[in-house]
Amino acid sequence: MSTSKNNSLRIVFMGTPDFAVETLKSILEANFKVVGVITAPDRPAGRGRKVQESAVKQFAVKHHLKVLQPTNLKEEVFLEELKNLDANLQVVVAFRMLPKAVWQMPEYGTFNLHASLLPQYRGAAPINWAIINGETETGVTTFFIDEKIDTGSIVLQKAEKILPDDSAGTLHDRLMKLGAELVVETCKQIEAGTVTRHTQDESMELKPAPKIHKDTCRIDWNASMEDIYNHIRGLSPYPGAWTQLVNDGKIDQMKIFRTEMEKAAHNYNVGILVVEKKSLKVAVKEGFISLLELQLPGKRRMQVNEVLNGLNLEEEVHLR
Repeated sequence: MSTSKNNSLRIVFMGTPDFAVETLKSILEANFKVVGVITAPDRPAGRGRKVQESAVKQFAVKHHLKVLQPTNLKEEVFLEELKNLDANLQVVVAFRMLPKAVWQMPEYGTFNLHASLLPQYRGAAPINWAIINGETETGVTTFFIDEKIDTGSIVLQKAEKILPDDSAGTLHDRLMKLGAELVVETCKQIEAGTVTRHTQDESMELKPAPKIHKDTCRIDWNASMEDIYNHIRGLSPYPGAWTQLVNDGKIDQMKIFRTEMEKAAHNYNVGILVVEKKSLKVAVKEGFISLLELQLPGKRRMQVNEVLNGLNLEEEVHLR
């Protein structure tokens, strides 16, 4: 596969959320020609069910790029429109699974940015699972799309440390920037004809990154202190780890976003909420999980001192 400057890239970009916007912005700043943008259809969102455009669409419209929003990627009308854009490369970031008719269309193929060091953490939620599993390193990968999910040949990879106090949110923002740089580098190599492909090494034990469901987000207070800590930060700020607050015979669901670990010996049962003047701590096997930021039903996210001001807790209050 080789291209030359005389036959420079004509890119179709596919993506939907903020994570993808950074890459599209970097592609434009690197002076590549983007001939079209494919993104999700507008959808009603929020309490007022107001129709909302995707982050990628908003950015594309602002930069006068042609936008297509197909509901069905196999539809003849869409495939014809896509073909008419006459792209020779497609770049995919945080989009959906593409049918073969789409990914094999351009001359130089279709490559995807994935927020992990493939083959580890294939799937919909690689950032969350890397933190939940207590990894100390992850990264970003560009790879050419093939028939299965996240299995195609790798072009480039770049590693990123996971810090002990990282949340899915802070790591997301760093990988978003790192990924954008990697995509631009991949485009440059494809344009220069210097791109190399590496088959994914599947000889190691692979850790998956499946879609996160509500049940995944429930906190198990019987787990080890470190596992609980990683679980909470790996789901923060979205979708948010949750637990049940049992207080005065009433059960409420509570989300927890930020905590600290406190190793200590104690005689409390697991899940008991220890209320002090300026802190809320949950008794766990090896000590306490100190709650720093949480959300009660119908309320906004709050720091623990704000919560303590307006919350009446009985002596036997616990989380389960």
